[in-house]
Amino acid sequence: MCALGAAVCFGTATVLQAMAARAAAAGEGDGRGPAGDAAVLLRAVRHWRYLAGLGLDGLGFVFQIAALRSVPIYAVGAALASSLAVTAVVAARLLDARLSRTEWAAVAVVCAGLGMLGLASGAEGRESGPAALPWAMLGAAVAVLLLGLAGGRLPERGRALTLGLGAGCGFGVVEVSVRLIGSVSPVDLLTDPALYALLLGGGAAFLLLTTALQRGSVTTATAGIVIGETIGPALVGVVWLGDRTREGLAWLAVLGFAVAVAGALALARFGEAPEPERTGTPGPAQESPGPGA
Repeated sequence: MCALGAAVCFGTATVLQAMAARAAAAGEGDGRGPAGDAAVLLRAVRHWRYLAGLGLDGLGFVFQIAALRSVPIYAVGAALASSLAVTAVVAARLLDARLSRTEWAAVAVVCAGLGMLGLASGAEGRESGPAALPWAMLGAAVAVLLLGLAGGRLPERGRALTLGLGAGCGFGVVEVSVRLIGSVSPVDLLTDPALYALLLGGGAAFLLLTTALQRGSVTTATAGIVIGETIGPALVGVVWLGDRTREGLAWLAVLGFAVAVAGALALARFGEAPEPERTGTPGPAQESPGPGA
């Protein structure tokens, strides 16, 4: 329930923030460039919908942490990817975005995949993994940050996918790091590399995500995020952290995971919370999905 709650929060936040950005951009004309983007962002931040979206992002992150401490990473990752289905449904309601029959079918596919995962998922693994795993996560977070710093220099064709995958990996570092934190006492936290991996990975993921959405295809970047934040963390959970399925239902978990992620990829265009097709309205507001999306 916490994982699904996080998906609802992240998916709804995307639409609310897109509505605020669209309203902020309404008076900006056709101006482009960093100065125009900054002005739109500053105006959007003052909008109540944007602030409500940030609040939902924060609540979703709390739900995500609770879920990661209770159920396998593969189940949480697939549930977070389903936030795109939430975005699609909410966008159809609030933004008058038109969903095709194929997209409605993709929403149903995501729900079916999550249902299969819910039936097959076992309890959270109790293993802590190799002693070097927290340091490996910290190293991965640094690598994601370096990729973000160099991302603007990548060729346009592969930029969005590369940065999207990097952002997804950063959110994946957050998912794994939450599981690796053993004690929440201040002394233990300050000496735990998993905490720094969590903070650095999350910050780097947002950096890459922002760059990808500003300088490339939002649909491609969102697809990369879905892949990066689901497959890698799921493998880490199964191989090193003891995540398992219910007895005899491993096949159903694999099928449910694949179905849910495939459905989310089919809805990747809703990572940008598209605009309704109306004459004279601004173009799509390129908003990011919620964190670990």
